[in-house]
Amino acid sequence: MSLSPAFLDELRARTSLSALIGKTTKLQKAGREMRGCCPFHNEKTPSFYVNDDKGFYHCFGCSAHGDAIRWMTDQRGLPFIDAVKELAQAAGLEMPAQDRQSAEKAERAKGLHEVMADAAIWFTEQLNGLSGNDARALLDRRGISPETARTFGMGFAPDSRGRLKTALKDYGDPLLVEAGMLIQVEGKEPYDRFRGRLMIPIRDARGRTIAFGGRILDQGEPKYLNSPDTPLFDKGRTLYNLDRAAPAARKAGRVLVVEGYMDVIALSQAGIHEAVAPLGTALTEAQLERLWRMVDVPILCFDGDAAGQKAALRAAHRALPMLAPGRSLSFVTLPQGQDPDDLVKQGGPAAVEALLAKPEPLVERLWQSEVAAEPLDTPEQRAGLKRRLSDLANSIADPAVKSEYLAEFRRRADAQVTPQRKPFVPFQRGKQPWRPGPLPVTQDAKAVRAAGIDRVLAKAVLAGLIRHPAEIARHMEVLGSLKLADGALGRLFEAVVDVALEDRQLDSARLVTILARSGFEGIASDLLRADTMPYSFTRKAADTVRVREDLDEAIAILIARPEVDALLAEATSAMQARFTDEAFERQVALVREKQALELRLANLCQAHEDARLSGPEGN
Repeated sequence: MSLSPAFLDELRARTSLSALIGKTTKLQKAGREMRGCCPFHNEKTPSFYVNDDKGFYHCFGCSAHGDAIRWMTDQRGLPFIDAVKELAQAAGLEMPAQDRQSAEKAERAKGLHEVMADAAIWFTEQLNGLSGNDARALLDRRGISPETARTFGMGFAPDSRGRLKTALKDYGDPLLVEAGMLIQVEGKEPYDRFRGRLMIPIRDARGRTIAFGGRILDQGEPKYLNSPDTPLFDKGRTLYNLDRAAPAARKAGRVLVVEGYMDVIALSQAGIHEAVAPLGTALTEAQLERLWRMVDVPILCFDGDAAGQKAALRAAHRALPMLAPGRSLSFVTLPQGQDPDDLVKQGGPAAVEALLAKPEPLVERLWQSEVAAEPLDTPEQRAGLKRRLSDLANSIADPAVKSEYLAEFRRRADAQVTPQRKPFVPFQRGKQPWRPGPLPVTQDAKAVRAAGIDRVLAKAVLAGLIRHPAEIARHMEVLGSLKLADGALGRLFEAVVDVALEDRQLDSARLVTILARSGFEGIASDLLRADTMPYSFTRKAADTVRVREDLDEAIAILIARPEVDALLAEATSAMQARFTDEAFERQVALVREKQALELRLANLCQAHEDARLSGPEGN
């Protein structure tokens, strides 16, 4: 089926986004938009906005963003084509006609779905019948209640080569073979694939059975047997329990990835429903993408043995090229020799939650792995560490995330081999360093804060953001909180953020064009005259990593200076009112802190000058 851009645009135009989202999320009018608590993460203060005119939703808390189709895929967990079909039906639009091949494929899939549904029912009947005694005993030994077994549709395949084949004979052997329920050996009659096993249905995002996993009841190999790949089932693109975990993950704001079916089932029985598992293979790119559609940072909770930790590291390496701003992985290491099922049995849900409360970030997992790879006693070994870390970071496709990893790995590697200098403490009293205590807010301090940020530095930062729009998203929250004394500058800040919010693929030329249409042509053009601003990020041709680091530093100084100035004004007023050693020490410390900020700003300017003198500069 071919879905043209024109059809999708018409579908979006006919869909009231606020009405669609309002079915499951409480929204209230907020100017020209609708506002509510974000359904993608837990929050008490509404930061989720829906704009019907522009046809998108956006959360300022977790950065969830999309249109009606994205809502159906991310919030409802539907595959893309199913989301389009449901929206089209609601909007009164006819889906584009299928070509003959697609129609035949759809009809074939319908028959396969019916086969799998009837097979699941038959297996459940066997579990609850006389032949299911041993399978029920296994469930009892594993602590799985009858209610949980019903919830997951568990069943039993008798130890027979033809019982299922006979039960589903109306479908015919060819369709049963295609569904993976029979094994076809050339020259022989097809026979049942699953025999003498506890049966666990594998379902798609819509809850339809598409495959099975079978666990041996006693001893034997393989311990687990999965359906083969079929037209319905691609084990590299499927996650076990996705249909139940997706809505639970949206409510909990997290999704756990464990190793196997029983881990998922045990966690669910303990009240943790947002767990999924790959199907006998390492996590694939397709499975990672599916996880990221549910949450930004899935938690990998693999077994504590060597094999489990190796699998976790393999997933970490596979995820690296696909990282994006805000999108990562985190890890929980289980006690040695335990899996989530063991942990739940021994310590209950509280033991699991205690581990989940402190997940390890992806960068930490990668760092610890490389540091432990070999000794770091010689310069060559330390250089090898830096080379390995650099190779890992350079495998990341997103330039912004790559830059952050390169900087973080460089910082960690330098700290590993360089003694850390103690931070400067201006005065010591006994064994405890002096710390400035809180002072009443004076009129002088209020006046300093009211004056707002440094306009010259603010203009430079704004020029850098216009020159490099990809950096805006990283500082969205900070930029929105800045208090600007200059009204025109403040309005331009807001306009830049608004435009970047609507178009995440914005480049500098397009941003300037849009700003010009909004009446900011003069001030935007003035800001882009790099020769008046001595910073790397105001130049058109500049090293990306250097731009990012310098812009981060400039924004940090921009935010810190007004606060330091205000605190210094407070300290000065306090000392003038009543001279004490403590007031004097506080004033001296704040003066030094202000001088340190000025030095940081001077270093930014000097870095720009050094770069200008060492090579050609683009404007």
